[in-house]
Amino acid sequence: MHDDPVPGPAGDALPADLDVTAYVGAYQFPGTHRRRIAGTAYLLTAVACTAGAATSGNAGLVAAAILLVLILVAALAPTLATHDPTQSLIGVEEVTKRQPPCIHLFGCPPDQPQHFFGLDGNVRDLYSRILFGARLSLLVGIVSVGFAIVIGSLLGATSGYLGGWTDHLLMGLMDIMLAFPSLILAIGIVTVLGPGLINTLLAIGIVSIPVYARIMRASVLSIKQQDYVTADRSIGVPTRRILFGNILPNALTPLVVQGTLGIAVSILDAAALSFLGLGAQPPTPEWGSMIGQERNQVFTAPHLILFPGLALILTVLAFNLLGDGLRDALDVRQRA
Repeated sequence: MHDDPVPGPAGDALPADLDVTAYVGAYQFPGTHRRRIAGTAYLLTAVACTAGAATSGNAGLVAAAILLVLILVAALAPTLATHDPTQSLIGVEEVTKRQPPCIHLFGCPPDQPQHFFGLDGNVRDLYSRILFGARLSLLVGIVSVGFAIVIGSLLGATSGYLGGWTDHLLMGLMDIMLAFPSLILAIGIVTVLGPGLINTLLAIGIVSIPVYARIMRASVLSIKQQDYVTADRSIGVPTRRILFGNILPNALTPLVVQGTLGIAVSILDAAALSFLGLGAQPPTPEWGSMIGQERNQVFTAPHLILFPGLALILTVLAFNLLGDGLRDALDVRQRA
């Protein structure tokens, strides 16, 4: 992560060949990829700020501020981290497992290694693991919801526009999926496919498809009755052009709101799967997995539950507030 040894807060030098690619792979962006990361961070930051500005009231601005911090933390995790998030510090520093936070500025003895959030049961720096966990949470939320929106929109648009037996077949399948609690269905899918991050993304995306399919179908049923769609049909405009050129662009507003709220749900579902040992596998830094591994230490080492729990709560709260703000801002009836 660093080209040259960089002194840590306790005076120790981080090794120049520090590499966590084996466990966080795509989350590390060395060398020439830094410009891409900077561009991505600027883009996501602009999106968060624009979304916050578009929402009405203080809730949207608070959500945008939290998301801005989260995005910057995720993008700059290799720089902000003080230790390798997967490395045990046994034999590296004179520390013990589940050591409480030590911050020299707040009175921690200067001769004791500094760890802002303490150490976990495997003697790994919790602060660094939470920083890298932000990347994983954003990845899970955005990718799974994006997958669900794409597939759900296609199914819902096709069902709503064509109607007839196609509508009955597709919506019947969606009803069957909605009959199962989403988390239980996700657990079943991951159990069949096997634990792991990719299967977790796939499972969460699959169980979210019916929600977006039904929203898109309802929008298409309303829009296809509009005069401009009827006019296109009367002059022989191809069905594909009507559906993808005229109807879909006008049916995306409800998906934007639901997608923002869905990211929060996806992050929670991923944390729940990791808590059960079905999601991201150790030593990958993931907030739900951190809580699950130390769940029996809630009274003896509460910092191991508190810090990843707070990170999870703030992230989910930010997406929920942003979704509510976007819903209010995009709802024409409320503006009127």
